[in-house]
Amino acid sequence: MTPAAFSALHKIIKNEYHLEGSLSLLYGEFTLNYKLTTNTGQNFLVKVGPTALEQDTAAFEQALLDFLSERGLQVPQVISTKTGELFSFFTADGQKRSLRIISWIDGKLWSEINPHTESLREQLGQRTGELLQALSDYKASGESLNPTWELSNSLWTQEHLALFDSADQKLLDFFIDRFKSELTTYETLRKQWIHNDLNDNNIFVAADGSEIKGIIDFGDASYSQSINEVAICGAYLISGFPDPLDALTPFLKGVQEFFPLQEAELAHLYTLIGMRLLLSIVHAKRNAIAQPENTYLQVSQEAVWESLQLWSQVHPRFAHYSFRKACGYPAHPKTTAFEQWATEHKADFDTVFPTTTFKKALHLDLSVSSLWIGTQSEFNDLALFEFKIDQLQKQHPEQIIAGGYQEPRPLYTDPAYDTVGNYGAQSRTVHLGVDFWLPAQTPVHTLHKGEVVIAVNDQGNKEYGGLVVIKHQEAGLEFYTLYGHLIPETALTHNLGDIIEAGGMVGQLGAAHENGSWSPHLHYQFMLDLLDYTEDFPGVCYAHQREIWQDLCPDPNLFFQDSALKPQPKLRPEQIEQKRKKSLGQGMSLSYNEPLHIVRGQGIYLVDSWGRKYIDTVNNVAHVGHEHPHVVKAAQQQIAALNTNTRYLHKNVVEFAEAFLKTFPEKLSVVHFVNSGSEANELAVRMVEAVTGSRHMLVSESGYHGNTLTCVDLSHYKFDRKGGYEPPQTTHVFHRPDVFRGKHRGPNASVDYVKDLQEQIQNLQEQNMKIGGLLLESVLSCGGQIPLPEGYLPEVYKLVRAAGGICIADEVQVGMGRLGDSFWGFEQYGVVPDIVTIGKPIGNGHPLAAVVCTAEVAEAFNNGMEFFNTFGGNPVSSAVGKAVLEVIQEEKLMDNARDTGHFLIDGLKALQKQFPIIADVRGKGFFLGFELCDADRNPLTEQAKYLANRMKYYGYLMSVDGPDDNVIKIKPPMVFNRHNAEQLLHYLSQVLTEDKMQHYEA
Repeated sequence: MTPAAFSALHKIIKNEYHLEGSLSLLYGEFTLNYKLTTNTGQNFLVKVGPTALEQDTAAFEQALLDFLSERGLQVPQVISTKTGELFSFFTADGQKRSLRIISWIDGKLWSEINPHTESLREQLGQRTGELLQALSDYKASGESLNPTWELSNSLWTQEHLALFDSADQKLLDFFIDRFKSELTTYETLRKQWIHNDLNDNNIFVAADGSEIKGIIDFGDASYSQSINEVAICGAYLISGFPDPLDALTPFLKGVQEFFPLQEAELAHLYTLIGMRLLLSIVHAKRNAIAQPENTYLQVSQEAVWESLQLWSQVHPRFAHYSFRKACGYPAHPKTTAFEQWATEHKADFDTVFPTTTFKKALHLDLSVSSLWIGTQSEFNDLALFEFKIDQLQKQHPEQIIAGGYQEPRPLYTDPAYDTVGNYGAQSRTVHLGVDFWLPAQTPVHTLHKGEVVIAVNDQGNKEYGGLVVIKHQEAGLEFYTLYGHLIPETALTHNLGDIIEAGGMVGQLGAAHENGSWSPHLHYQFMLDLLDYTEDFPGVCYAHQREIWQDLCPDPNLFFQDSALKPQPKLRPEQIEQKRKKSLGQGMSLSYNEPLHIVRGQGIYLVDSWGRKYIDTVNNVAHVGHEHPHVVKAAQQQIAALNTNTRYLHKNVVEFAEAFLKTFPEKLSVVHFVNSGSEANELAVRMVEAVTGSRHMLVSESGYHGNTLTCVDLSHYKFDRKGGYEPPQTTHVFHRPDVFRGKHRGPNASVDYVKDLQEQIQNLQEQNMKIGGLLLESVLSCGGQIPLPEGYLPEVYKLVRAAGGICIADEVQVGMGRLGDSFWGFEQYGVVPDIVTIGKPIGNGHPLAAVVCTAEVAEAFNNGMEFFNTFGGNPVSSAVGKAVLEVIQEEKLMDNARDTGHFLIDGLKALQKQFPIIADVRGKGFFLGFELCDADRNPLTEQAKYLANRMKYYGYLMSVDGPDDNVIKIKPPMVFNRHNAEQLLHYLSQVLTEDKMQHYEA
């Protein structure tokens, strides 16, 4: 619009509506849409038509809005002119244009909201369902206000496919051909008035993204199939989601709650979503040619193409099954009938395995939480696995070892089972058949007559090996049976189309080298739809799709009806939480808004009860990786031989002590073993008193040293927070040496912090208080992952020692090579403490800790009172500790911490430049932190908590720290690698773009 036309628009708004203010352009295809903000702060929507708007069209839309408003729906209202008209006209650029002003709905457009959470998508479904329900009673003449956007009329697009290249035409033809083939049944679906354009620029959301505020622009309203409304909204909703089908699930649940969709309608939804995307693409192409200056027409077209391509990769029938399940129907229309028929045709195990005589099953638990399978290295050891199976069979000779239906398993470690979905990385874990563990060469027979439709050698690690799939027709039902892990030669004896009679032989079980590298067993699975697979079929599904696959792949135990094969009941996380609240102390908190049910650890991963793997970026206790096989083996072997206290001679204790002390400066030559970091610090303080005769301790602001009474008395992070207390007079807190947000900042901060401590020591001396010692972490952890300022620690040590005190370095969290450049944190500063305390990281989570001190301190402590710790340094703990040291050295984990840490620091600083909310990045190796603040360095606590919870959503466990809980800490197991770091930075970048992280106030 030219300046003259724009001036004319302002003039008519003032004259006809008595409104004055500023206009900002919004999106629009056939109309120019503006947001009018008046001088009094009111907002309105201004719609300028390219030609004169017909009076009956305006009246129709007004009547529709009135109808919906009377039914309580939040819809805009047309503002009348001073003469009571619904619209007016004016001339601009030589063209007569129509003008309407509509009330504004406060909030933001759906297209402006980030993220589109599951809750918000479900609400959108609810509002869509409410709208459909309300409009189902609306009566009006006519069919459509804009027929070119009408799905039932969408075949006009065929005439314009020549505008696209051949590859794009092929994609568009795919959906056009589907629509044409479904047209006969589509035209029989129920009809009503619908909005017909529930796109991302017609839906208003609360500014904080918490709720749907209203729907605008009914100018494309149409009388057509009800399901079109769902398809149109769904087509825009899936944008930006790697898994568009999963993105629709909460939306459909919401629709169904208020407007139950019929089964016949859901059968067309996949094609209709594709056709709506196609309509958008063809419209944009035509209009871009006709109006190249209109940039709106190109907005989001790249995203629409991406959505259409992703949507075309979803199997149409699987999409249909997903829709049905989301709407409360069985995923497959024949699921219920099949289950009823199967239960009426009970079979025995020896029908499938006629060379055996088993009548009962023995359930073998291979679930994520199973203790039988051991570590990943153990369950991937085929010889060990087979030995365990053989032993189990010997113990239960009358039972067939079997199980696994709908069982979440950690066994599927090949990358072929992994992909990236809406929640980040995901793995297929939930087993869809029953496994029968029998010797190689065991013959396998079919229960039902059928036609061979797959007979292949499915080669590859963790694949099927010999695979046969048979199609059956029974009692009006069509279904399939799958037989996996056969000897390939026996599977390949069948040709496609061969008929196998009931009781006929399918093949023989294969050995590991021919069955996909598994211990010999039959994977036995039923399917109601082969989903067009010709050489394979999933035997394992993603946990979030398990209910769909359960209906597509019914339980084989419907035929055998053996109680041992029933899927094992699982407690839901909320049930466990309720039980926990009744039994455990309420001061024991849980992490995250929605607590996790973790049942397995594996390297950098913590794994929940459904097999979802979370990358752990905060658990420094699992120092060399969760359940490291070398450490686990050391513990298992020693505990099987002896676990007793240290009053007896044992080489493990001495060997571990010698290896451990080699990591320290020569002056630190004596070690005392205990069970935890708290015990270590408690013992260190006792040593201070033995050496100096004083209990007066200097501790840092925000320091944390353990949970015993003495340690809490010395932990400002504890006693100065909620539920805290006034510390004893022997605790003296000095300023946290934080050069970013502490008392002193800038180039002289280190000197100033030293001066503060010097003055504090002088004041204590003037009060005749003798300093016992200093207890200080080499890098402040709970204080916010704060490295000590350059030159600070050497001067502090000098001051303390000059005052007669001794220096304790708390290395519970920072030691053991975590910083990458040195094994112990204090070495970074060129000092040697008198005492060093170490916690559970040395035992990789096993209750092992230590106090290392000089010979002089040890001698003073040995004053006649015996020191004894029942379990500290026992043979098992010593074996574990020595194994941890071996892993650090053999796997070069210090080098990994250094190199990956450098990469992370660089990546975080790059994010800092892009996202100002990251106010500071600090640390070294795998002891990192980044602080979230506003422009004035005020802490952003809520944003930090939000980020941690959102990262959990994407499969990364992060945590907040610091006195204001606004620091995100990164202290992963030492096996965290560069690829993990790259993915962490990727998802951090993604979350940092979200509204909560972009718009904030302290």
